[in-house]
Amino acid sequence: MKHILLITTGGTIASAAGADGLVPTVSGERLLEHIPEVRDVCRVSVTSLFNLDSTNMRPEYWLRLAEKIREEYFNYDGFVITHGTDTMAYAASMLHFLIQNSQKPIVLTGAQTPMESRDTDARENLRDAFIYAADNDACGIHVVFDGKIICAPRARKNRTRSANAFSSVDYPEIGFIRGGAMRYYIKEKFSEPVRFYNKIDTNVMLVKLTPGMSADIFDYVAERAHAVIIESFGVGGLPYYDNDEFADKIEMLIEKGIRIVITTQVPHEGSDMSIYQVGLRIKQKYELPEAYSMTTETVLAKVMWALPQSSTAEEFAKIFNTPVGCDII
Repeated sequence: MKHILLITTGGTIASAAGADGLVPTVSGERLLEHIPEVRDVCRVSVTSLFNLDSTNMRPEYWLRLAEKIREEYFNYDGFVITHGTDTMAYAASMLHFLIQNSQKPIVLTGAQTPMESRDTDARENLRDAFIYAADNDACGIHVVFDGKIICAPRARKNRTRSANAFSSVDYPEIGFIRGGAMRYYIKEKFSEPVRFYNKIDTNVMLVKLTPGMSADIFDYVAERAHAVIIESFGVGGLPYYDNDEFADKIEMLIEKGIRIVITTQVPHEGSDMSIYQVGLRIKQKYELPEAYSMTTETVLAKVMWALPQSSTAEEFAKIFNTPVGCDII
């Protein structure tokens, strides 16, 4: 029987009503009491790292989570992480880059309603996470939610209340769980040994363009960030409002050594700056890396991970543009 480590971090799944609304207070041991059938699936040990609403999660906490998995990696057959849903896609993406080629499953799950609510999705989600983590073909980092098994860098929360909150963006789910049974669409394998990273650079800003926005926002970026992700319109580009103010600001950022990545605000189908003049002009002039099919959550995580791995803009672009699993498709 597989031995799985449950790592709790808080979130709605572990919340109970407090004076000011839901607050994470429920222990991992208490969560397990609600799914006694898991004893027939695997052996479970429990550790608690945090008890936080995921709104309060920060990148340094994800580093601690990755370090905990590294410490325990050879002591367990797999890992289940309970995490709040609001920032779960960010956490999954960050772990995807911090822990690569994992032959052991690392599964994130949570819930839209607390475990101790009468009508909750928590029991099914947590049970399914253990079913997947204990499967002989399970590996890598995934989000398990509403019966879906989603590759970490493709996961996104699309609904604030519904049980089917998460979807896999522009990439198939690798499988599903129904009635306690696993079904795969894709079986993953890693030939390289697991590799852990322990450095990220959190001085990254995300700027979402809006019609008529002033390019002066990039003066603020220049004073505070090591990299900026620009969420552009459509397939990607920068405005030319009868002048070159955006292009001039991009040149200023480059001269200051700030890395720039262009992505899109559109949820599906990704960027392609070569299609329109507003994108092609800036792409050809500055050779800026773009996100293509990557989700915004994954772009942010990859930029934070790539910055410490590179010392020049060329190195950064090469690392960013090199696929890690299914982050770029």
